[in-house]
Amino acid sequence: MNPRLLGVVATLATGAIIGGWRAFDLGGATAWFNSKPLTVQSLRGKVVLVDIWTYSCINSLRQFPYVMRWAAKYKDAGLVVIGVHTPEFPFEHDHANVAWAIDNFHVTYPVPMDNDYAIWRSLDNEYWPADYLMDGQGRVRYTHFGEGNYAESERMIQQLLKENGATNVPGGTVTITETDIEAPPSQSIESPETYIGSRRAEHRVDPLPATLGLNEWGLAGSWNVGAQSAVLDRLPGAIVFRFHARDLHLVMGSSIGKPVRFRVTLDGAQPGEAHGVDVAPDGTGVIRQARLYQLIRQPGRVQDRTFRIEFLDPYAEAYVFTFG
Repeated sequence: MNPRLLGVVATLATGAIIGGWRAFDLGGATAWFNSKPLTVQSLRGKVVLVDIWTYSCINSLRQFPYVMRWAAKYKDAGLVVIGVHTPEFPFEHDHANVAWAIDNFHVTYPVPMDNDYAIWRSLDNEYWPADYLMDGQGRVRYTHFGEGNYAESERMIQQLLKENGATNVPGGTVTITETDIEAPPSQSIESPETYIGSRRAEHRVDPLPATLGLNEWGLAGSWNVGAQSAVLDRLPGAIVFRFHARDLHLVMGSSIGKPVRFRVTLDGAQPGEAHGVDVAPDGTGVIRQARLYQLIRQPGRVQDRTFRIEFLDPYAEAYVFTFG
């Protein structure tokens, strides 16, 4: 299993030497963005931060502001950031989809597409997001899995740059002010990442009852449930989830590539001020591409709420709920 991480942190001791260039291979990338193909040999003598991500993962997206600021802040001191895009879902293998994500999130550093998991396997990686920091001799000196510990990671970047001979290393640590999807998670999340597909689905209630317990969810209508996702065969159709978090996201797409309209309610009413960035205050929205959609962002006190998304067109495809 190669899970995403929600606030889970696993770090190795500062200064630990746990590997080298022989275990890291960029040659398996299927495409490159923002750069010509890089090689391990071309990175010799550089401090390199490898950030493994995938564009529908909320944990990867919330880490973006830090990684992008580090790339800009320490570029002149010799840091090279490589954002390895390793897909989880089939639609994340698509070149156009990844290009959209890179443009939408304003990623400017080199991004190799790791569709065959070659780079992932060369690092024995298991997580999204995952950071591997390598010194100028090509040794992995620090790793971090999941969100958090940003100040520690940045101090390690500063240390390795100084060890590598840089004399112009900026001090301090970056802070972020993002308020949309990339905003840090709240401290009152009681709902776990929940997959819709049969391979990893948990807490699904079938048939759907009138009242759900916390973190229970269910499908209403005619759905074709596969290993990774569920597709609405015909109308009517909806998904209901009883959750406890500030934000509710759902990774969705269209199984036939055409727009799918939907309507969201919160405790049976329009979300109003609690609407997410991909939903109007009246709860309406449209699936236009396969990606993560922020459907709820509660402005006040977080409490147990019942979320419902009703699809107004067939062929909606749902993958995973995540929270923030």
